[in-house]
Amino acid sequence: MGKRAGVITNDLRTQRFLHGEMTQQALADQVGITRQTVNAIEGNKYSPSLEVAFRIARVFNVPLEQVFQYDD
Repeated sequence: MGKRAGVITNDLRTQRFLHGEMTQQALADQVGITRQTVNAIEGNKYSPSLEVAFRIARVFNVPLEQVFQYDD
């Protein structure tokens, strides 16, 4: 049997809520991506590049692992 690929999940919605109920659009503007991309990341339909993941964590001023988790 082959090894199953790991899964990246996130707490993006929680972080937005904790930061003044920030909208997806406001986060997108600060990170330099589209609102649709934020929506896809938040819905675990798309994994961001490392650069975008770090930018998102920086907006919230938290460690990367507080926003994104990897479960293998």
